[in-house]
Amino acid sequence: MKPLRLLTLASAPALLFVLAACQQGKAPTSQETATQSAGGAVGPTAKPGISASDGHLVLPVVSGRPGAVYFSVRNDGPAAVKLIGVHVTGAGSAQMHKTDGGSMAAVDSLEIAPGAQVEFAPGGLHVMAFDIGESVKSSGTAELTLTFSDGDKLSMPLRVETMGGDMPGGGDMPGMNH
Repeated sequence: MKPLRLLTLASAPALLFVLAACQQGKAPTSQETATQSAGGAVGPTAKPGISASDGHLVLPVVSGRPGAVYFSVRNDGPAAVKLIGVHVTGAGSAQMHKTDGGSMAAVDSLEIAPGAQVEFAPGGLHVMAFDIGESVKSSGTAELTLTFSDGDKLSMPLRVETMGGDMPGGGDMPGMNH
């Protein structure tokens, strides 16, 4: 019986270390849980009420060209928020853009009213991901981080996809002048 007790006492510090490490992570908030269940990731979190979902990065057909990121962002909070920046892991830089009437222009910031959902989709608002690294591969994942004017951030996973195959013109997006 004593050998069992010695083993238990000897392993107690290791068990306490593991438990302490687990306790350092905070329990998810209801917003994080909602974002997880909506297909988002738990990462840096924005204030309650802000969520993002359905993210995917479409790789360019021609290597070296920019990719496009599409997703939805929703503001269920009591006040408007202003989206001021985007970051895509594995890309050298990322910028918000809007396609309108066949031309594309950069978008510096985007206000999202309370109760509003904004779609980043082909032919409208989207994120351009430049200098995509070789580590970003089709069927893999990347991460999109949204930065708001008050410093809050929200991260979500992106499914990485390949643009629709053999498109004439190398798959360029209309109005793209980069």
